Amino acid sequence: MKERLDRKQFLLYALKLAFPIMIQNLISTLVNSADTIMLGYVSQTAMAASSLANQYTFVLFCFYYGLGIGTSVLCAQYFGKGDKQTVERIIGLAARVAILISLLFFVFSFFAPEAIMKIFTDSPQTIKEGAAYLKVLSFSFVFMGFSQVFVSALRSVGKIVFPSALYVVSLLVNVLMNAAFIFGLFGLPRLGVVGVALGTVSARAVEVILCFVYSAAGKDIKFRLKNLFRRSGVLFKDFLKISAPSVVNDLMWGMAATTCTAILGHIGDDMVAANAVAVMVVNMGAIVCRGFSNATTIIVSQTLGENRMEDTKVYAKRILWLTVIVSLLGCCVILAIRPFMVQFYRDKLTETAIYYLGIIMIMTTWRLVGEGINTCLICGCFRGGGDAKFGMVVDTVFMWGVSVPLMAIAAYVLKLPPVWVYFVMTLDEFEKMPVVFAHYFKFKWMKNITRDQKELEG
Repeated sequence: MKERLDRKQFLLYALKLAFPIMIQNLISTLVNSADTIMLGYVSQTAMAASSLANQYTFVLFCFYYGLGIGTSVLCAQYFGKGDKQTVERIIGLAARVAILISLLFFVFSFFAPEAIMKIFTDSPQTIKEGAAYLKVLSFSFVFMGFSQVFVSALRSVGKIVFPSALYVVSLLVNVLMNAAFIFGLFGLPRLGVVGVALGTVSARAVEVILCFVYSAAGKDIKFRLKNLFRRSGVLFKDFLKISAPSVVNDLMWGMAATTCTAILGHIGDDMVAANAVAVMVVNMGAIVCRGFSNATTIIVSQTLGENRMEDTKVYAKRILWLTVIVSLLGCCVILAIRPFMVQFYRDKLTETAIYYLGIIMIMTTWRLVGEGINTCLICGCFRGGGDAKFGMVVDTVFMWGVSVPLMAIAAYVLKLPPVWVYFVMTLDEFEKMPVVFAHYFKFKWMKNITRDQKELEG
């Protein structure tokens, strides 16, 4: 992209980047949703247990997402500069950090799963089911960390076919293993919620194997074992400058979201089960928005790596409008499938849970618009421009200083009905939006953070 693209060219380029990422996000969401759907055939308790246990995994995924952003931004800027050697060094550096964090989370979830589950629920049966699920699931963490980093690097340099194929295979393995262990296929035992965890572990392991095969056979960007242990010097500082605020940002946001889920969990299993289905649906609707957000990171980072500031402003504005449009389309999708989801779960959830589900699926629509806009700006533009600190500050302040306290007051002080507590939760994205837009229009977030080889080696 050496010359500014006109509107039509830009739209085609953005779609070229975003559409495969959307497919990848869809498949990744389906991998997670497969657990929720299939556990509906086991019991409502099993579904609620896995949903709450996955809140712990969600916090870990916030680390992965932050590391992936740091990897993507640095790789895209150096790739725009034409420095492939440094791109490979970044992959090794990010993989090392991801593996260390994964091992830490593994220790807690494998040796103290009951203590983790007690954070989210008081139900003894749900704690027992969730602990069994989490203990087995912990083996997937190291696999997941490496594949997330490697896929982020490939996306950032425009390699988007392999990640799509990777997630297709992962989905198929996950669904097949889930079905085998839930229904006792191929002579395997019926393991219920533990079997679903085994299916996830199998799928993540296959992802890593395929990543190694692709790296070994590829001619461009590779994962080289020597880079896993190589001293990174100033490159590590640059990586931390983007990744650390991104990790803290996503961790604070993720922990706040987890706290909100814990508040719902203490309201009752009916709300937990309804929220589990609603989250699955809204993730489907958010796929397009997040695809454009990832495309924004790549476009902004590569253009800044080429030191084209004015073009970056134009591209950021164009993709923001695209995000608004596709967010509204995502709302339409949620409203369209709402009757089918309610009918599908009518014989799997209690009458109260079905009532909650019908209402909160409507509430997720306006939250999707706010999330789409904020994700495009904070995760796409600001982080792609090397400014990850702003998102960390604004999310931490508004989530912990406004959203969580308001939800706690609604639930425990005012003792509002569960659906009104959920309504308070859906306002979080709009509370911070004025501050986000004010920062966007200052354009101080645009930075070229690449260095020459002399600086990197020094």
